[in-house]
Amino acid sequence: MTTIAVRNPENGDLIREVPAHTEEEIRQALDRGQEAFASWSKTDAYTRAELLRKWSGLIRENQESLAETVTKENGKPLKEAAGEINYAASYLDWYAEEAVRVYGRTIPSPSTEKRIMVSRQPVGLVAAITPWNFPAAMMTRKAGPALAAGCTFIIKPADETPLTAIRLIELAHEAGIPKDAVQYVLADGPTVGKLFTGSGHVRKVTFTGSTEVGKLLMRDSADTVKHVTMELGGHAPLIVAEDADLDHAVTQTIASKFRNAGQTCICANRVLVHESVADAFTDKLKAAAAKLQVGSGMNEGTDIGPIINRKGYEKIIRQLQDAVDKGAEIVLGSKTGEEGNDGGYFVQPTVLTGVTQDMTIMKEETFGPVVPVTTFRELDEAIAIANDTPYGLAAYFFTNDYRTGMYLHDHLDYGIIGWNDGAPSGAHVPFGGMKESGIGREGGAEGIEPYLETKYLSIGGLK
Repeated sequence: MTTIAVRNPENGDLIREVPAHTEEEIRQALDRGQEAFASWSKTDAYTRAELLRKWSGLIRENQESLAETVTKENGKPLKEAAGEINYAASYLDWYAEEAVRVYGRTIPSPSTEKRIMVSRQPVGLVAAITPWNFPAAMMTRKAGPALAAGCTFIIKPADETPLTAIRLIELAHEAGIPKDAVQYVLADGPTVGKLFTGSGHVRKVTFTGSTEVGKLLMRDSADTVKHVTMELGGHAPLIVAEDADLDHAVTQTIASKFRNAGQTCICANRVLVHESVADAFTDKLKAAAAKLQVGSGMNEGTDIGPIINRKGYEKIIRQLQDAVDKGAEIVLGSKTGEEGNDGGYFVQPTVLTGVTQDMTIMKEETFGPVVPVTTFRELDEAIAIANDTPYGLAAYFFTNDYRTGMYLHDHLDYGIIGWNDGAPSGAHVPFGGMKESGIGREGGAEGIEPYLETKYLSIGGLK
């Protein structure tokens, strides 16, 4: 029997080995999901909403143990993990409300002998692939609207963090959601991706992860013309205007950049500061970042946990070395990181100045606690730098001038923008990107739309 070894990124210790599913077992799970769709899709919306609320309630009741699971397999500080569990539950709360608000409409007919009606129905079986950095929230952000709409749901969680998803689905079943209506499968990504995209049962694929993998899933989904929602890579700029409240900008930069050790898709990756306030901002940023504690996520005072694995760690170190080689200065931290003797990988909060556009760190997403700072003179220069990327997920800017703020909003090509706000996410708002950062939106009223089909009925022969 093939197993997946789940290890603690803090020290490499084995947490648990979980059995991997065979291709035949995955096909059988897809068959069951398709069969369950017939009954789940006909379950009334109020019942589906109540079951989602029960699931959310069980998640909140088990917040402490779930947070510990997240921290042990993901590495993020326990306080952040607890916040993620609450965040995950909030998606179920939100879509319990949306389940009973899937409306149809009537359309005035050009003929008195006709009536025209529009209704909505669930897409079908939904297959989800989720990442390791938010193993709870990324799951419920997809499962919530899918189940609310009347779809059945099957998830392939990341190999690094399957235990959180397994426990969440156990709680879903405990809440009363039918076992075949919400399932998980465990196997290597390419195998599951092919089975999901090649299955005639699966009518929608939803994925959070790299743009490269997202493009592959989209290509493979084309053969059966599946619906797709893709939340892909980002390279978020953070612009500090001349009139910004620097203390607030620093606080929000810290919140954005160092959450989950910088391992989020909407982390501020490029900090662009007006040259007149660059020195003051950088000094304040250094002082604030220097206070952050790096260590075990299970320790109460930890702010920054380990990097998820060696591959992620080495990418950060390569970017730092490239920046230094090309003239950047490390004013906080170092270019070496800490390769722990016990198997963990840690990077101290790091601030770079003298950063230029030819450096890799300004072109590629950095999944780590590193802040590259560059300067600009004119606002249009900052906008040009910010938009000079194939990605368009999240952007941030800080200004107290409404004219500057609206100008930045209108000219930044990003799906999510924080104005004086480094933490714009929430179950009640649409999350998604432009350009190569994805297709579709998750969260908010928009989040249930991709799980619904529109059906139009024209009734003739009336008098």
